[in-house]
Amino acid sequence: MNTHELASLFKALSEPVRVRLVALLLQRDELCVCDLIDAMALSQSVVSRHLAYLRNHALVIASRRGVWMYYQINPETRASLSPLWSLISTNAALSKELAEDLQRLDNEGVCCD
Repeated sequence: MNTHELASLFKALSEPVRVRLVALLLQRDELCVCDLIDAMALSQSVVSRHLAYLRNHALVIASRRGVWMYYQINPETRASLSPLWSLISTNAALSKELAEDLQRLDNEGVCCD
């Protein structure tokens, strides 16, 4: 990874909402956008904008199933950025905000089954 790519990576993760999204996806492997909206208690436009940013930087991938979009950490970056993902996961485990996100995710169930 060259310095431009590294700077782009850190820019992509410089927004707290995007770090929360990554942390949730690292915890659950794959989530529907509606689950992310409910879990984070944010508007659809905010969540979608940040997911698009992560997707444009190849950190997450999306797949459509019917009318629903599902997101996951890009498998290519899962391996190459493993130390960074571990750092996010470890620190997210200590985050009250992420704990609340996960609690809402557990309470809401799956929105699109």
